[in-house]
Amino acid sequence: MTEDGMSGVDLNEVLLAVEKAAPVDAVEAVTRSIGVNLDALSMSFLVADMSGRALVRLVHVPIGYVPGGRRHGEDVAMVLPFDGGLQEQALRAQRVLVEYADDQYVVRAPVTQRGEAIGLLEIALSAAPTDGILQRVSRAAHTLAFVVIANRRHTDLFEWGQRTSPFTLAAEIQRRLLPASFTCEADSFTLAAWLEPAASIGGDTFDYSVARDLLHFSITDAVGHGVHSALTATLCVGGLRNARRRGGTLLEQAQAADEALVDNAPAVSPFATGLLGRLDLSTGSLALVNAGHPTPLLLRDGATQAVALPANRPFGVLRHKPYRVAGLELRPGDRLVLLTDGMLERGAAALDLPTRLQHLSALHPREAVRVLGDLVLEVAGPVLPDDACLMILDWHGGHGDTRRTVAGADPHRASDPHRG
Repeated sequence: MTEDGMSGVDLNEVLLAVEKAAPVDAVEAVTRSIGVNLDALSMSFLVADMSGRALVRLVHVPIGYVPGGRRHGEDVAMVLPFDGGLQEQALRAQRVLVEYADDQYVVRAPVTQRGEAIGLLEIALSAAPTDGILQRVSRAAHTLAFVVIANRRHTDLFEWGQRTSPFTLAAEIQRRLLPASFTCEADSFTLAAWLEPAASIGGDTFDYSVARDLLHFSITDAVGHGVHSALTATLCVGGLRNARRRGGTLLEQAQAADEALVDNAPAVSPFATGLLGRLDLSTGSLALVNAGHPTPLLLRDGATQAVALPANRPFGVLRHKPYRVAGLELRPGDRLVLLTDGMLERGAAALDLPTRLQHLSALHPREAVRVLGDLVLEVAGPVLPDDACLMILDWHGGHGDTRRTVAGADPHRASDPHRG
């Protein structure tokens, strides 16, 4: 085996295996190719469950019954809940971990791209892996991340595997409004968001887009529940994205969302609140528009404070009243938190979010939003009366080419698996 290329496997071989296989078989084809090159006893890919609280092993079984697994045709999804073990530790800490058990060495490597924890690659070896082998496994897992990302566009298999409970129509609509990845790492920032849906979908959404020197982001909350709320959210997010993709300013994006709701009343719910941001990645200068939304929180120097913003009307009401933009200068080390009222009202009010944020400051945003989601369910669940949505943005500064990564993640930003 060679030390160059992807995990010691010829890149042309990997690409050929992907293209020859059907989208549902692409991951299996690649892992088989990698396993042969590593003389592996077995190979397995586990996809991260949509709840963020488990891994799912997808198994292709043409006949027979697999106990404990959900079945869809010839595919079986085996859910492995997080229990603090090595699988969870490898994913949360973004490290390759080795375990010796049953006369074999099991190597677990996170499958990650730009901080998005897609899943876990497990490889069983007969001999103790050298540092060189571990590096190859790590690069193989990174390669697998791109294979999954490319092929999940063409099949429902991965999405089906990640869903541990069926979606309603409203939930299906809401899911399509969210970005493809809930996490994004860059040199100057780290962003992660999370949504804990209510039983009758409350219309919460979040979105972001990275331009050359700008980061656009938003969090919105459509009034009401169910399909009407989801349709309102569709118009609101569609208006924001359409204006953003035309190169519109932050005010033009807010105006577009407002017009989308006003122009389609009364077919949808009457209004939506939202918080829009545009961050200059070169300077840390942040522009914000608050359209009747809960105030964001800023964690700076160990203290949590509310960010005072001009009060603007929600989208869809008082059409001719203009929106106003506020500015905030971020400093390296700042953590900005955007949230919806489901994180603050009713039972969730017992969460004491400002204090919790201080306790979770050492966690990667990807892990912090997951922990906060668990805490909301603990104090206000298990069935939420309203969607609970939040976004965490860490500002590091240093926009350019300073990002340091190992197999798709910055190890210096990863969480301690024993915290949170």
